[in-house]
Amino acid sequence: MEKTLVIIKPDAVERGLAGEIISRLTNKGLKIVACELRLIDKDLARRHYKEHEGKTFYDELVDFITRSPSFVMVLEGPGETWKIVRNMMGATDPAEAAPGTIRGDLALEVTENLIHGSDSQDAAQAEIELFFPQFTKPAS
Repeated sequence: MEKTLVIIKPDAVERGLAGEIISRLTNKGLKIVACELRLIDKDLARRHYKEHEGKTFYDELVDFITRSPSFVMVLEGPGETWKIVRNMMGATDPAEAAPGTIRGDLALEVTENLIHGSDSQDAAQAEIELFFPQFTKPAS
C-alpha cells in the first residue's frame, strides 16, 4: 500500500466542501490513515512551496495556504495512490478541469483550486515527512 499527502485548502474549508472532497476520495477506496484540521504557519508553507521560491506567485501561495485552516491528510491505497488522487483532482485550472473531477465540479479559479495532491511518489514521501513525520518509513 502506498501513501500520499492531500491538502484540502483554505478555500474548500471556507466554502464547506471538505466533506464532499473527503467523500469522493474515500468512496474511491482510499483510506485516511492520518488527518488534521490545521492552520499551516508561514514557515511550514515556505518549506512546502520551496520549489516555487523566487517565482512571482510564491508570496501569494504562502499567503493563501496560511490564511485559514486546511484539512491535511495522508491517504493510503493500492498502486500509485498519488496518481489516483491527481486524476481525481483534475487540471490545476478549473476552467480546464474535466467534469467529474474535484476541480472541474467545484473549483472556480486557478489561484483557489480547493486541493493539493502530491505529484509523484518521491514528492508524497517528502510532503508526508513534512506534515506527518510519524510516517517517515517507506510503505510496506
